[in-house]
Amino acid sequence: MRLAAYDDRATLVVGADDVRGIDVAIASEGRFGPGLTEVYDDWAAFRVWASGRDAAAADTFPIDRAHLGAPSPRPRQVLAVGLNYDEHAAESGFESPTDLPPVFTKYISSFSGPDTTVTIPPGGNVDWEVELVVVIGREASGVDAAHGWDHVAGLTVGQDLSERVSQLRGPAPQFGLGKSFPGFAPQGPWLVTPEEFDDRDDLELGCAIDGERVQEGRTRELIFSIPKLIAGLSSTVTLYPGDVIFTGTPAGVGAGRTPPRFLSPGQTLTSWVTGIGELHQTFV
Repeated sequence: MRLAAYDDRATLVVGADDVRGIDVAIASEGRFGPGLTEVYDDWAAFRVWASGRDAAAADTFPIDRAHLGAPSPRPRQVLAVGLNYDEHAAESGFESPTDLPPVFTKYISSFSGPDTTVTIPPGGNVDWEVELVVVIGREASGVDAAHGWDHVAGLTVGQDLSERVSQLRGPAPQFGLGKSFPGFAPQGPWLVTPEEFDDRDDLELGCAIDGERVQEGRTRELIFSIPKLIAGLSSTVTLYPGDVIFTGTPAGVGAGRTPPRFLSPGQTLTSWVTGIGELHQTFV
């Protein structure tokens, strides 16, 4: 199942070449929706209802990507994970974590949909970090890793765009602020539920600047897999339906290069996770 925020309304996505949408609130006669928050809060019942939908018989409309937002636009919590790939930890000058990796937040005012224009802050060095993003579908507290996937609604593509000057300015780093300028958390194009993947633990992800690939990786290389992240995070905080987890980025970020490289006005960043789709950000 694919689920999108279309004009801020919960929308089932159907079709391959001809991608179309089904408005959840209309199709369910008001039982679910109209927003994604209400859907995630009743996720188990929604899954049962959605599995019985006959897309061929439903009223559908063509999907215009300009109307898509982040698949969980108003989560209670956003948790972002750092140093969760060995090679990225090394290029950042750190040893790979053996306990839970560093965790910070991105504020929801930075959220956007998959196709956007992003303003580079004055004097800023904006870096790219493609990530697999998890949306929680069932409350999780003290969950063990063996049951981690049971709490996942689905997966989407995310960019943890990072302004390195403000992020690393002393006396202590400002990860949350440096990663939360407007448009710095594009996500989408939609949420894909875990059963849609041949191997939900091994997805290819990457990004390219103006067609030049700068990051490539596979989620099997995560130091802390999605189930382990959910177990580790839920040992401290309660995860709620709709919460968003950025799971970490593979090697290839601009700050890890010699010399460092950052995004410039006029460049376009394309990010992808195989089996989900692409993001497109143009910088000004």
